[in-house]
Amino acid sequence: MKDQNIPLRKRFSYLFLSFFGAGYSPKAPGTVGSLATIPLIYALSYVTNICYVLAFALILFIPACLITDWIQREDNIHDPGWIVIDEVIGMIITWCFIFPSREPLTLLAVFICFRVFDIFKIWPASYFDKKVEHGFGTIFDDVLSALYAGMVILALNYFHLIK
Repeated sequence: MKDQNIPLRKRFSYLFLSFFGAGYSPKAPGTVGSLATIPLIYALSYVTNICYVLAFALILFIPACLITDWIQREDNIHDPGWIVIDEVIGMIITWCFIFPSREPLTLLAVFICFRVFDIFKIWPASYFDKKVEHGFGTIFDDVLSALYAGMVILALNYFHLIK
């Protein structure tokens, strides 16, 4: 199927879900999507209130679930690697535990912690990843992984390993 035959609504959906194409990386699309989020986090670090950042994450989460569900049904797929908007949301949530830090070492720790928990999918993230087949499950497992990663980030901050 050529790009010209894809309806505009579907093209925009692919663009959103792949985080502007980051998810189309031939290797490690989740890692690339997470890395692509760092400039966004850096920009969000200038927001003065964490509530605005959390609202932004929620604003991404709702359409991400709905659009993911629609695309998965439309294309008869489940949680394809190119959908990385869940990594974007997860990275933002993980970073919120250390808001508003923009220290390079801290952003690296956020990236590493989130990727570790996203890859290993500790329960109940693994349940949502494998058993919940609609868009909510595809996105929510990364939210749960982000909460685990965020707790590690809090601990690292508490012990002054990051700031």
